[in-house]
Amino acid sequence: MHGVRNRAWRFSDDQFAEYTTALGCAMKTASWQADLQQLRHLRLFNNVAASSISRLLKEFRACDLEAGEVLLSPFNRNQYLYLLLQGQLKVHLGSLDSQAVSTLKVGDCAGEISFIDNDHPSAYVVATESCCVLRLHRESLFKLFQQSPELMHNLLELLCDRVRKGNRIILDSERTANIDPLTGAYNRRWLEHIFERESTRSAFNDKPLCMLMLDVDHFKVYNDQHGHLAGDYALCWMAHTLRNQLRPKDSLSRFGGEEFVILLPESGSEEARNIGERLRQALHLVSSFHSPIGVLPGVTVSIGLAQKQPKDSLQGLIARADSALYRAKQQGRDRLCD
Repeated sequence: MHGVRNRAWRFSDDQFAEYTTALGCAMKTASWQADLQQLRHLRLFNNVAASSISRLLKEFRACDLEAGEVLLSPFNRNQYLYLLLQGQLKVHLGSLDSQAVSTLKVGDCAGEISFIDNDHPSAYVVATESCCVLRLHRESLFKLFQQSPELMHNLLELLCDRVRKGNRIILDSERTANIDPLTGAYNRRWLEHIFERESTRSAFNDKPLCMLMLDVDHFKVYNDQHGHLAGDYALCWMAHTLRNQLRPKDSLSRFGGEEFVILLPESGSEEARNIGERLRQALHLVSSFHSPIGVLPGVTVSIGLAQKQPKDSLQGLIARADSALYRAKQQGRDRLCD
């Protein structure tokens, strides 16, 4: 498989199209003895009578795949539905070098969407080991539906399942794009989005909007004394503690390194100060916490507060919160300034 990836990386689109076409042509016809009892347990043949399965199998052809062989590629239209009888297939979106988004196992189908609409597949499907598949050409599709309505029902269920999985992948990708992988807090990308939403809502409802900027005190010293892994756990613990203290409408974002930003909708400076002090004390009062590497010292934070002015951009509000944070550090840390 790695060999396929490396070759694909060096090829132009046209060259790789020729390469995957050649692989498809090179797929070897397999010697395979149908086991009706085994097939009846596969999802595609669920509730299909054994006599119908026997007739259906006349339209299928068994083929062998070698490890690393590309079964489906977005470069080529697909004419076949594939049913995996042996081995394992991986599904990659966008590129063979991308992380696999799903694994197909014995009994799973591949290519059902492009098989029906006669278009290019939306993903790469690659054999991770020696595989055997049943292959059905799309010209046989409607004849088989007439022979077995149950087969059509099963294929529609497979299509619905694939669409739902695709939607979950989109949602997971969107979430991953907005979430800091270490702390689980939102990232700067989400901060930009949520600021636009909350600033518009603030102006429309004539409600205040405040920002807290937090920085872990003496974090470099903490890392030097306890190690960077301990520092990571400290940031995770801190983010978890802060989230538990916030209201549902508040949003916590990791701004960078040991800096975090919190947007407080519908909160004026006095209420924001009370919230900030509550957050600061929640960390200040914990001298140690448990982590996977043992008990670690707690951390404190310095906090800068700024209330949004009518013409404030995100950068402008951040700059004023950062100036307040600088004053908090200058005055001794573990405190809030506005």
